[in-house]
Amino acid sequence: MKEIVAATNNPDKLREIREILGTKFSILSLKDEGVSVEIVENGLSFYDNALIKAKTVTELTGKPSLADDSGLIVPALGGAPGIYSARYGGEDCDSLLNRAKLLKEMKDIENRDASFYSSIVLFFPDSTVVSAEGEAKGMILKEEQGTKGFGYDSLFFSFALKKSFAEATPEEKNSVSHRGVALKNLLKKLSE
Repeated sequence: MKEIVAATNNPDKLREIREILGTKFSILSLKDEGVSVEIVENGLSFYDNALIKAKTVTELTGKPSLADDSGLIVPALGGAPGIYSARYGGEDCDSLLNRAKLLKEMKDIENRDASFYSSIVLFFPDSTVVSAEGEAKGMILKEEQGTKGFGYDSLFFSFALKKSFAEATPEEKNSVSHRGVALKNLLKKLSE
């Protein structure tokens, strides 16, 4: 089975990648490879940041690396939090602070449409790049619902699931999530 290093320090993201790709590839963590690195994500798009992460990890390990850069896009907030989703509440914030800021920003906004977007990049040692995108449409809830998931999941009502991502089972979420769609699109490209 082909080994791919997941370019993430986020255990929840690693788990989702393994759940979705685990039967096709052996997904190694940075820890499995003895790599301890904080990669500066200074790109101007989700794709740029995913490419930076995947290329860096391939250079450090000599193995193909898969990176996901994803975030929440709220049109009523001009697309925010966007590529800054993980640090929306400030540089040293956590998911709780990010969600609190989002709820505050959305307090008096009627149009609560939102989407999760994911850009996946698979970078090979020969510098070949295969990429794919995925999107999940929904809306921002007025209060948190559900206890599963991570990040903004408890505030994101999925139109496809008719419930928040935090109320969904991992299988339900992975079947319609931005990351799930992007990884399935990546698999299609790899099989062509």
